[in-house]
Amino acid sequence: MVNCCGLVTVKNEPVPLKSVAVDVRVQGHVATVTSTLLYVNGEERPLEAVFVFPLPGECALCHFSAKLGDTEVVAKLQDKQKAREQYDDALSSGHQAFLLEESDQSPDVFQLNVGSLPPGESAAITLVYISELAMQADDALRFCLPAVLNPRYTPQEMDRSKMATVTSVPAGMVPYTLALSAHLSSPQPISKVESNCALEPLVYLNADKTQATVSLSSGHVFDRDVELLLYYQDAHEPTAIVEGGQDSAEPGSLMGDPVVMLSFYPEFPAAVTSSLTTCGEFIFVVDRSGSMDFRMHSGKDAKMRIESARDTLLLLLKSLPMGCFFNIYGFGSRFESFFPKSVEYKQNTMDEALQKVNGMRADMGGTEILEPLKHIYSQPCIPSHPRQLFIFTDGEVGNTKQVVDLVKLNVNSHRCFSFGIGQGASTALINGLAQEGSGHAQFITGTDRMQPKVMQSLRYALQPAVKDISVVWDLPDGVSVTTLSPPLKVLFHGQRALLYAQLKGESSGNPEGSVTIQYNLLEETVKNQLGFCLKPTGDTGETLHRLGARALIRSLEVEERAGGPEAAALREKLLQLSLQSGVSSTHTAFIAIHKGSGQAVQGSLLRRTIPTPSYMVPCGPIAMCCSMASMAPRARMAKMAPMAPMGKMSSMAPMGGRIAMDSQMFDCAMLDEEDGFDVVQEPESFTDPLLQLISLQKASGSWEMDSSMAKVLVKSDDDLAKLMPLGADKAVWATTLALIWLYGSRLEARDEWQFVAMKAASWIQAQKVGCVSQCVQAGNALLGCQVQQKTLGL
Repeated sequence: MVNCCGLVTVKNEPVPLKSVAVDVRVQGHVATVTSTLLYVNGEERPLEAVFVFPLPGECALCHFSAKLGDTEVVAKLQDKQKAREQYDDALSSGHQAFLLEESDQSPDVFQLNVGSLPPGESAAITLVYISELAMQADDALRFCLPAVLNPRYTPQEMDRSKMATVTSVPAGMVPYTLALSAHLSSPQPISKVESNCALEPLVYLNADKTQATVSLSSGHVFDRDVELLLYYQDAHEPTAIVEGGQDSAEPGSLMGDPVVMLSFYPEFPAAVTSSLTTCGEFIFVVDRSGSMDFRMHSGKDAKMRIESARDTLLLLLKSLPMGCFFNIYGFGSRFESFFPKSVEYKQNTMDEALQKVNGMRADMGGTEILEPLKHIYSQPCIPSHPRQLFIFTDGEVGNTKQVVDLVKLNVNSHRCFSFGIGQGASTALINGLAQEGSGHAQFITGTDRMQPKVMQSLRYALQPAVKDISVVWDLPDGVSVTTLSPPLKVLFHGQRALLYAQLKGESSGNPEGSVTIQYNLLEETVKNQLGFCLKPTGDTGETLHRLGARALIRSLEVEERAGGPEAAALREKLLQLSLQSGVSSTHTAFIAIHKGSGQAVQGSLLRRTIPTPSYMVPCGPIAMCCSMASMAPRARMAKMAPMAPMGKMSSMAPMGGRIAMDSQMFDCAMLDEEDGFDVVQEPESFTDPLLQLISLQKASGSWEMDSSMAKVLVKSDDDLAKLMPLGADKAVWATTLALIWLYGSRLEARDEWQFVAMKAASWIQAQKVGCVSQCVQAGNALLGCQVQQKTLGL
């Protein structure tokens, strides 16, 4: 067998994409990204290159151009169907054409067609998008340049002809390199920049450290998502930025009026942040598709995704409050739940759930999340127990919009917290679930541990819910406001809330305005106010206008998909908004045409599919031929390449998606043990002492003094018995020891065990015993610690 990996032509020559150069301009919390892709046709015939690639799901794609020699052709944004027709007509007429369009199914997947590139010629394709930087738990701002686009599993009932065919190769075999440089500018000093990739040293451009540059080390291979974590001093400072309208735009239009972006950081009273509910229905929905049996990252000690999910479920189950209700769902091509309906959290139900968690495997086929969600929403809610949904997935689904729309439809009955696991998780899916479900999204990538991020979301779920959120504007006479962002449905302590608004009219007097976010929390009214100047300073560009337009476009798209008599009018409204603002949408595409000789191409164009890196493609001879370059020319070039019939092979591990294979599609997700595959190992017992200790805790929060407890503490049974204070209860003694060990030996992992410790301290206090001080003193002596009783919460 010839080891072809999708990177060569029929003559074993490299595919045409040679390099990717990225320039990032960060202004505070917003990044403008310019990517230039260099294509070279080294063949003897004209070819068409097709590249399906990821972009951040919430970005505003606003520019596309092609440079051929010294000639630059700037693309125009058109109605998508018209753009496709123009592309076909241009190729038929012997011209060069370039088409860039968003996937109909997911806004974080794009397809670029470089058409009729003559032999020996090159084309530099430039695209520009704008994106907000997500705030992390440690106050870092996260910029992510997505590289990995894993094959998306497509449910059987979906029309696969509308799906973009993802051609992937193992991450280490990507044929193009990446050069990335970033210019950072912030109102606050820049403390540091971290990355999952090797960086050149940070260079400050001024004395107050508010501007800096940083770049990737040379020779970087674009085989993973590139993350930059930016740390600013006083990152929680509220800000308001006003951007002036365009002189060339129609007065009163979105692009002609000023736009303001407001960044809020709600600070709740201390009584709220320390007040955690003891009720609720907690439903954990865990991806058990084949792709969950891949490693979290490429490091030496990386765990399997499903293994990390099991560890996380242990922590969650031990952290739940007594008296709440819970259930756990696993899903793949099918789904199953631990219990027919949610059950009360107590010792026997926790034990039964933990036993089932220990047996969870990544053995359920593809990634079909829609059906389990429908089943959950069909179950009646439990009175006085608000439903909290936690969804864990590597995000490889082909029906993103359907899933997100279903969550939005049921938003009044629950909150949804989502977790994207591993490289290539769909940002559109993970962020969409949380946004429409009034929850919070987290991404676990690289060497990130899943547990701290999940525990942060659990804290949000346990905190009292914010109600009756309203936004009140105080503006001078003659000035009105139109909000571009969707209504605020959820606020979390210390988490950023962004608002975009269009300012209409003019004021001849006071140039100052203010906005107040008001909400109810624990029966109290809380207000956060921010003042700002209505007058923009200098030439502020179009960045905020386009982000505001993107926010409004996404809202209109969701409304349109809901159907109804207004759907046609909504489509026309968002089409016009997309064209006026220059921001891509599901109904528009960028088209650029370079007039050539006018002579039609003789014969069919060669078609070369550019692969993206994937951690879903196994290594070995079979993987190397999983994306053959010799492909039949498409019957209609303007359409997304259709999926071909499935094939079968006998020596590939199960995977959650479809990958191209010799002009066929191999549905890895459909494999299971009846196909002769048995690659999933039995789950091992916990080796981490922290997890060992937590696994021994009772649902009530207490521990028992036994041999297992002594083993975790690296003591003998006699050691524990001899130093136990006279008259002390064994369970109180054991629980005190567990608390001392946590604070004395694993303080750095406090984010993971904080709720476990809170339950333990509450249980001890409820016993109303008088020997706690003696237990703390004796426990410190036994374990060689110096933890204060107050620190333990006792």
